[in-house]
Amino acid sequence: MHRIFSRLFFPLLVVFSAVPGVSQTDLGDVTVVTGVKTVPVRVSASPEELDRLANFAFEVHGRYQRVSSDPVFDIRFTAVAGNRVQADVSRGSTRVLSRAVTGSSLRNALLQAADLVVEATSDLNGFFASQLAFIGNRTGQTEVYTGDLFFGGVRQITSDRALAMSPRWSPDGSRIIYTSFHRSNAADLYQIDLRSMQRTPFVRFKGTNQAARFNRDGSQVAMVLSGHGNPELYIANAQGRGVRRLTRTSSVESSPVFSPDGRQVLFTSDVAGGPQLYVMSITGGRMSRLPTNISRYCAEPDWSVADPNKIAFSMRIGRGFQIGLYDRSTREAAKQVSRAPRDAVEPAWLADGRHLLYTARSANQRSIWILDTESGKATQLSPRSLGAVSQASPVLP
Repeated sequence: MHRIFSRLFFPLLVVFSAVPGVSQTDLGDVTVVTGVKTVPVRVSASPEELDRLANFAFEVHGRYQRVSSDPVFDIRFTAVAGNRVQADVSRGSTRVLSRAVTGSSLRNALLQAADLVVEATSDLNGFFASQLAFIGNRTGQTEVYTGDLFFGGVRQITSDRALAMSPRWSPDGSRIIYTSFHRSNAADLYQIDLRSMQRTPFVRFKGTNQAARFNRDGSQVAMVLSGHGNPELYIANAQGRGVRRLTRTSSVESSPVFSPDGRQVLFTSDVAGGPQLYVMSITGGRMSRLPTNISRYCAEPDWSVADPNKIAFSMRIGRGFQIGLYDRSTREAAKQVSRAPRDAVEPAWLADGRHLLYTARSANQRSIWILDTESGKATQLSPRSLGAVSQASPVLP
């Protein structure tokens, strides 16, 4: 079982081989030049710490190009009383937006205000105010952390002192479900209420219990259990009850994610001899292979909520891994959207259906990057001070 488990989850499990204390090299932006159009904007904010954050936010967003003169939009943010930020946007002499936003902190208010600016100046949803759950090892152990998209307000959530992985939010952002080995040599599922910080077992059957993920309305959880001897796909309600088996194969299933409408589950299976992507109804029945036609190793899928036609996944290319994108509307072969100088794995969509997060991975380094799937622009988000971080999961604003 350990051999099978390790083989299928290779892109995930090797993130824990990083050596604590090893410095990370900042590779800077990775940009692929394409014909994607950008909008020139001038961004300013006060006080200074907000100015740095606002400019960095719009720098990483692939729709915008920051300029010092002749912008299409002039964007200004001003801190007002309390945790409140005023956003003003003009286009020449025309006022496009004037809105004050209150946040949980001044930083959060700025990010919420910036999302309003994105929505007022483009046809995209904002994602700057997203909250992240991720795995970090700055204590020397892999633990679950949370923070904002730009790694502000980072908080350690678990102190298991054992292998932890796959943190996922409930849709309302009140809970995190994750896999931990802290009570046994096998993987069990736990749920943490972030309001009370109370941790409770979600599923602890015989064998491995892992890869849990909520559906869009938070009423169901898909997961992989091996209590019957083979890792199979199961569904339960939000309390871990009414567990129902979906797949019955001699292969290994992993990484389930619900479709945006909640009617299907997308997952990885090696039923054809190597990891590929499959979809099936939540009521069970036939597994249908997704015709990515790009790699013999496709895994770790994520289904965009903003654009239900888009599915991102990790794929083996040559000796490494990159992010692939399959568009169900075209029925053409998937395309490679990342050009990372090291492995790019564990994609997670943001709220606009254009940008996603991924883990950049090399022998001794792990960091979280943001990728514009249309332009290929990629920027590191996680700071070196956090050490090795991976498996980012956003709760959408």
